[in-house]
Amino acid sequence: MSVQPAPLNRDIARRFVAAVRDLLTSEVRRKAIGMLVLLFVFAMSVNGLNVVNSYVGRDFMTSIADRDMAGFMRFAVLYLGVFAVTTVVSVLYRFTEERLGLLWRAWLTQRVTVRYLARRTYLRMKDSAEVDNPDQRIAEDIRAFTITTLSFTIIFLNAILAAISFSGVLWTISPLLFGVAVGYAALGTVTTIVLGRRLVGLNYAQSGREADFRAALIHVRENADLLALSRREGRLRERLLNRIDGLVQNFRRITSVNRNLGFFTTGYNYLIQIIPALFIAPQFIRGEVEFGVITQSAMAFTQVLTAFSLIVNQFGSISSFGAVIARLGGFAEALDAIDVHRPKIETLEDQDRVAYERLSLRALRDDGMLLSDLSVSIPRGMRVLVTGPNEPARVALFRATAGIYSHGEGRIVRPSLDAILFVPQQPYLVPGSLRHLVVGSREEKEISDESILAAIRDVGLDSAVQQAGGLHVEHDWPTILSLGEPQRLVIARLMLALPPFAILDRASTTLGSAQLDGYLQRLTDNSTTYINFDEAPQSLELYDAVLKIDASGGWKWEGPRLADA
Repeated sequence: MSVQPAPLNRDIARRFVAAVRDLLTSEVRRKAIGMLVLLFVFAMSVNGLNVVNSYVGRDFMTSIADRDMAGFMRFAVLYLGVFAVTTVVSVLYRFTEERLGLLWRAWLTQRVTVRYLARRTYLRMKDSAEVDNPDQRIAEDIRAFTITTLSFTIIFLNAILAAISFSGVLWTISPLLFGVAVGYAALGTVTTIVLGRRLVGLNYAQSGREADFRAALIHVRENADLLALSRREGRLRERLLNRIDGLVQNFRRITSVNRNLGFFTTGYNYLIQIIPALFIAPQFIRGEVEFGVITQSAMAFTQVLTAFSLIVNQFGSISSFGAVIARLGGFAEALDAIDVHRPKIETLEDQDRVAYERLSLRALRDDGMLLSDLSVSIPRGMRVLVTGPNEPARVALFRATAGIYSHGEGRIVRPSLDAILFVPQQPYLVPGSLRHLVVGSREEKEISDESILAAIRDVGLDSAVQQAGGLHVEHDWPTILSLGEPQRLVIARLMLALPPFAILDRASTTLGSAQLDGYLQRLTDNSTTYINFDEAPQSLELYDAVLKIDASGGWKWEGPRLADA
């Protein structure tokens, strides 16, 4: 997990500025800048209307105090007119803010998602374990970042405009009251920062704990059948309860800080209501000002003080926002690090062979040696069995050949991925129709439904067709297919595609040796080069060479003569 950030530090500010700059220099910059300009116009209009409203309200209240019915009616109508115009402008202001937020979120989410999926970044990030819960950062943190950024932008813009607009009004009423507003806001800001400085770190930790708890619940849902069979609910219950305790304890710390902060900010805001009257009411009593000046001073004082007290009133939100920026910034930096980091295992393309050159593979957890200094070349047309007692090494070599295992060093040479079909023991089945599973997108128009049905029947999955309701009905396949059936579907795909190279992982556990031999013979008849990672079969007639990996990570290459022996 990433290191927790210090509250409101320069790094958070740098990440925030970078995110805004990226939007304003992106392909959607014209729309974004146009909406920002519109927001500024609306903000100016709203604050201008508020100033007008303060003067109309002053004269309205003075007419009441003077029992001036004609003036009362005139200012009441004007008051309602100002309210109506302000309402229209405020609604359009909010509408523009939401549309800009939607534009920003859509652009940023698409950009991050493309980077996350490109060049198997998602896999390399998972293996590095440097960033926790990337799904939450892409979905929730981006949403919170874009919405909150715009909200704070509007709040800061309104605060600046209100400070400019009403400072003059308040100064003309009472220079002393203006000085009191500035001093009171400064005192409140310093006190709030001192009392609430721990909130950013606590909110950052809370986001991680909430995401960990949700991930554990998702794990239960996705493994419900296996969990019920293994009867390990007690262990998972303990794990979930520990995560609940962790997030509750951290949230208690947050509520304790909020309590102390609340004592100050609540009293701070209550005093705002009476301070203007304490200074202006004596002037009214002495006959120095009109009665309406009291209400105008209250409004002006509130506007100015609110502008200068932005940190006081928004500190809780700012602290949460700082945590969101830190999490998103850490995720972006992890993406950048993966982009520039080259794995120690180099991969080259050669359409005529699969070769391993001084390849060593290490275990992810303890860095122990799985496979040491493998150097073999498998030319096109050769059929190879990779076997031996070291199953973790075989699995790692299969994954490294596919480019999804990079913990080691050396070089792998293989054809492009378009020329190879990998058959893992537990394949991923993308949601879609049965036809989509069995036929690749390139062969979609070339293979008929009859050929697909024949291939599915050939691997013994007639029941899957019946359960699916045919080839063209879309499903979430893990809920329909039983253990072993997904690999059979990939075997059916292999028999339909018959690619130049095929690499299989423990296919005999699903098909059985006799049936697997039949498929390997068909690959031989089609001149498909295959490498089978599996236990040693009873007969080696379908292999030209055998690569044995022993328990210590050593290896032995046995040519055709030894295979025949």
